[in-house]
Parts: sequence; C-alpha cells; structure tokens
Amino acid sequence: MTWKAYQVVLRLLSPMHIGRAKIGNVQRTRPYVTGRVLWGALTERLTRDELQGRGPATDSRKYRAMGERVHEQLAFTYFYPTTDKNGTVALWPWDDGFRPRFLSTYASTALAYPQQGADEGTLHEVEFISPRTLDDGQPVYLVGYIFEREGAPDWRAALRRLQLGGERGYGWGRVEPVRISKLKGELSLFDGMYTVHSDAWPPVLTAQSEKARLLAHALAASLEDEDTIRGDVEPLVGRETHPTDGRFGVWVSEARICYAPGSKVPEGLSFEIGPYGIWERS
Repeated sequence: MTWKAYQVVLRLLSPMHIGRAKIGNVQRTRPYVTGRVLWGALTERLTRDELQGRGPATDSRKYRAMGERVHEQLAFTYFYPTTDKNGTVALWPWDDGFRPRFLSTYASTALAYPQQGADEGTLHEVEFISPRTLDDGQPVYLVGYIFEREGAPDWRAALRRLQLGGERGYGWGRVEPVRISKLKGELSLFDGMYTVHSDAWPPVLTAQSEKARLLAHALAASLEDEDTIRGDVEPLVGRETHPTDGRFGVWVSEARICYAPGSKVPEGLSFEIGPYGIWERS
C-alpha cells in the first residue's frame, strides 16, 4: 500500500456555516463539510504554518502551490455530523429528524441610527450546524476519513488550528480533533457502507450495502450509463483565487454537474475520490 487511511473525528466548538444557497433572506447551509471546504481550510492553515515567522502570508502563489500539494498527497471524504465521538453516524442529513436536531439559524441586521431601528433590506439569517444538538444539548462531532501519501504535509497539526466554512471572522467553524485512528486490516468506511481498495491512488471506494448512499458529490457524466442511481442532481461551483492577479475568491469555478450526497447507489458500484473529495465512477 502506498498510502495510509485514517478515521478523523472533530469536535465542533462553534456554529458552522457551509454555504449552499440563499432563499429569501436566509443563507442556507449544507448539512455536512464538503471536500472543497476541507481542502481550502487545510491549504490556508498549512500555508500559514509554513510561512510563520517569515513575513506576511499574503503571497497567493504560496497558497496555490500548497493547494496543489494537498491535491497530490492527500484525499478525503466529506465530514458528517454525529453525536458519537467514536465516529458512528446514526442520523444522516437526508434522514427524518436531522434538521430539527442539528440545524438552527442566526438572525441579524444593520441598524439605522437616526430612526433607532433596523436598516431597510438588511435583515438576514444565516443557517448553521449547531455545536450542540438542539433537542438534548449533546456535543456535536464531525466524522470523515483522510488518506495520506508518503511526504504529505502535516495535516494533523493543521487540524488543531482549523476553522471550517463561512463567518470565520465571528469565530464560527472552530473544531478540534478528538480522535485520529489509523485504519488496519480490511479498510471500511462509515460502518461498512463502503470498502477501500488498498492498491489504488486516488483511493477507490466500493458500496457494500444495498442501502448505500452517495457520501460526496459524484460527477453525473461518469454515471450516465448507470440507470440505478436515484437522487438529486445539482451544479457544483466554488470561488477560487484569480489565476492571473492573485485576488482571493473572485474567480468562480466552472460548474460541475453532480449527483448530490444522499443519492441511492447500487451495491458493488465503485468510485474514485478526486480533487476536492468529489467522486467519479471508477
């Protein structure tokens, strides 16, 4: 085997917002951490750690180089909320009861001081994954898997100083690692829903249950001959650093049409984990 696999459990310390879409004045969150969000957070933290003590970390070329290194030497699944610090997911985002247990909103507005009231048109709500369950106050954890090749950057240290998602300036998205377990023997993910081929890079996952679901976005084009997939299809886009002038977040990536997480897949179907944790039919 040319790589190692780890189950990673993170404790969510503050509200977390993973941007999705806006409906009215509500900015909705995804109910899981996407691979792009994890890639971006790791790239930022690893670059800043590398440049610590060597001047301001403002050179976009350094971030671009580290981002490519993360793509080449690390792979990861999406991360899902759970109340089990050992990493078992009992309630998935597509299950009944998930939303009222894990998701809430925060409302705010700008003030118009002469009128001593809310400024017209500025009221908005941000949906978030709560650091504690809303029904019984249990701590919320995030579970997923990270695969590393030899010579990969020190992602374990980066996890100790990571923030995920949006609203980070307000302290949102803070996490701390509570469990990093190396997988041994038969490599299975998410309580046996998928197994991992130990001789392939990028990692290849195979569905092992007739109740298996997609646990990441999967490219629809790679599944056009597969008529047993059942689920939502959506365009997946993200903001990136401009390729020529280095401005952060101003470049919108090309839309990739994907089946969304939660789509039903047949047993035995295999997927390769690609850049940003997106799956493609193997």
